[in-house]
Amino acid sequence: MRAALLTVSSSRASEGGLDESGARLAMLAEGLGAEVAARELLADDRGAIEARLRRWADVDRYELVLTSGGTGFAPSDVTPEATRAVIEREAPGLAEAMRLGSREHTPHWMLSRGVAGIRGSTLIVNFPGSPKSVLQAGDAIAAALPHALDLIAGRGTSHRAR
Repeated sequence: MRAALLTVSSSRASEGGLDESGARLAMLAEGLGAEVAARELLADDRGAIEARLRRWADVDRYELVLTSGGTGFAPSDVTPEATRAVIEREAPGLAEAMRLGSREHTPHWMLSRGVAGIRGSTLIVNFPGSPKSVLQAGDAIAAALPHALDLIAGRGTSHRAR
């Protein structure tokens, strides 16, 4: 499985510096057995985010696209809107599980507006921008992602309870 990682941060895009959230996304993807085939940092620009997500899903055909950042309440936080404009079907359970996974760690868990959804054969998941939150949200959904990706790809899987 090939994965692409997008960090959305105007400050990091203009100032440079270490992309800790992207590094945490890479750890999550690699822990799932994915090859991280692309990794990019973009400013909080809805059009640019939409274009990158479309390219990665339609042209490069990555099975998994993970984003970090731009999911809060600030006026510049547009990652969920960009993602909704691109996906064909939402996967609300993933976003709900990610928020709940952060609940015991921060009183602000409900302020994340991240979404998850499917475009073609690509699963796109928005993570919060905080490196710590990436790990917490990732822990909440990691066990379900391989099965989700199998279903999206049309690979026969068992639906028996485990």
